[in-house]
Amino acid sequence: MKNVKMTWDAGKWLNSPVLAQIEGDFLRVTPQKGTDFWKKTYYGFEFEDGAALLADWQSGSAIEVSFLLSGFNELYDQAGILLYHGSEQWIKTGIEINDGVPQISAVVTDGYSDWSCTAIPEWVGEEVTIRASVLNEAVIIRARTQRHPWRTVRVARFPYPSQNQAGPYACSPTREGFEVVFTRWEFKKADEDLHIDPKS
Repeated sequence: MKNVKMTWDAGKWLNSPVLAQIEGDFLRVTPQKGTDFWKKTYYGFEFEDGAALLADWQSGSAIEVSFLLSGFNELYDQAGILLYHGSEQWIKTGIEINDGVPQISAVVTDGYSDWSCTAIPEWVGEEVTIRASVLNEAVIIRARTQRHPWRTVRVARFPYPSQNQAGPYACSPTREGFEVVFTRWEFKKADEDLHIDPKS
């Protein structure tokens, strides 16, 4: 497939944020306080009210979303990509603050959510790119910055050939005033292989 760079008015909000302001090529998003995506596991609660700007996501392709890792300060401040098949099956992946440290995070949900994370304090202040690519009924999740190369974050089951949406998301479970500046949203050719870095 050809690369498709999305404009910020091309998607549809699953849940609207407090503010979504286009500033040139960027999109500034302020999510509602108390919003998140999570389903049952450990905590017992369910949330599906985070701000997510979604578009149809074709099988056999990849999505990349970039944003500035700045202003992520409070517990669970988060932004990245939401892969959405429905209220029971979805994945959110990006950067999330946990115990005061920014983490590359992935939450995979199929009726129940799980959560994996890896600390990346050295990425603060950089532009982060999150990528998700479907291959062999699985999704390969990767992340990088301008100074740090691609790293594989997660390989997870995603066996849904149709009725999928994907796009940038942001949540602010604990506070008001959290802002995210998204810089790019693009659909691209799928990964060739798990062990081959995507081409630019």
